[in-house]
Amino acid sequence: MILVKKTFLFLILATILLFCTKSIWAQTVTPTPTPAQDKLQQSKELQDKINELQKKVSDLQGQTKTLSSQIAVMDNQIKLSEYRIDSTKTELLSLSADIDTADKKIGVLEKNLSGLTKVLINRIVATYEVGGTQSFEALVASNNISNFFTRFNYLKIAQIHDKKLIYDTQQAKMDYANQKNIFENEKKKVESLKKQLEDYTIQLDREKQGKQRLLADTKGSEVNYQRLLAQARAEYEAIQGIVSGLGQEVESGPVGEGQAIASVISAPSCNSGGAHLHFIVTQNGSNQNPFNYLSSIASENCSGSSCGSSDGDAFNPSGSWSWPLDGPIRLTQGYGSTWATKNTWVRNIYSFHNGIDILGPSFTVKAVKSGTLYRGSYSVGCPLRYVKVVHADGFVTFYLHVNY
Repeated sequence: MILVKKTFLFLILATILLFCTKSIWAQTVTPTPTPAQDKLQQSKELQDKINELQKKVSDLQGQTKTLSSQIAVMDNQIKLSEYRIDSTKTELLSLSADIDTADKKIGVLEKNLSGLTKVLINRIVATYEVGGTQSFEALVASNNISNFFTRFNYLKIAQIHDKKLIYDTQQAKMDYANQKNIFENEKKKVESLKKQLEDYTIQLDREKQGKQRLLADTKGSEVNYQRLLAQARAEYEAIQGIVSGLGQEVESGPVGEGQAIASVISAPSCNSGGAHLHFIVTQNGSNQNPFNYLSSIASENCSGSSCGSSDGDAFNPSGSWSWPLDGPIRLTQGYGSTWATKNTWVRNIYSFHNGIDILGPSFTVKAVKSGTLYRGSYSVGCPLRYVKVVHADGFVTFYLHVNY
């Protein structure tokens, strides 16, 4: 009898010790993953460089517009993009380490939670099988007061431990859910950073190509650069004057849709470096995106870093108007905030392109819809020739860099 009691006591104590060990272990294996200190320091240093370069670029952009200052701006923007790429890569590495840590902890927690759940279920079953009456009878069966209190204390300890086991199981579930949330959130951050890295890489390529184009256009000459700036500034002022109604115009009479009204100048002309048609649409005096009105047509997009490159301006005609030139259309600059305004020297002159620059296999310019034709010119250093057609419903279309 004494041997049985001692064995029973040993089993109870061993079970309690085992449960306590499992609980303590379960609650100490779920720290939130954090980047290593050296990675944090590296990220901080890169961010400091980025902030420094952003200020430097801003200061350089405020200086006199010279070829050397423009190249300095481009060089620093290239460095800025390179640092942003390095910073993003560093953050991606750190997140990958965090995801790996969270993934391993999730595995440990799943195993631990499974073990705790099994133990808890066994305890519930054992408690149900023993029942309150049998426990009371076991106490009554004690052969002395000391033995009674010993059994009573063992049962009390077992009840306390059962409560703690329930708490530990609940806590393990919460820790598991927490690690799962960390894991999913870090994965989302990785996808976002990958997209950001792709955008920075594209931007870096654009900046390098913009610099190459500037050097090609100017042949490294300050005189050539200032000449380009002066021409672009004069052309911009002339276009603004024409759209504002300041040009010298003569009414030519009614024209029908598709009727020839002018021809593109086939060589460099007033403040223009080469043959192209600058086509503008206004409605009630407000600039409109021509692609909202022009119909679908075969095209070649040369508005980006190169013909057919993925960084070109949008070419998405969605209207019903005829085109002013026969197709296939070659787009050299789109509408609005364009590749050129963001990546070349023309951003020193304007930031918004109020029309589209196009070419076609024929230089014949045609009215996109019926209306009244006007022929005119506006001079800023030289006469910029154009025609315009006033349509019903408040629309006016302009056709610049033409002969008539």
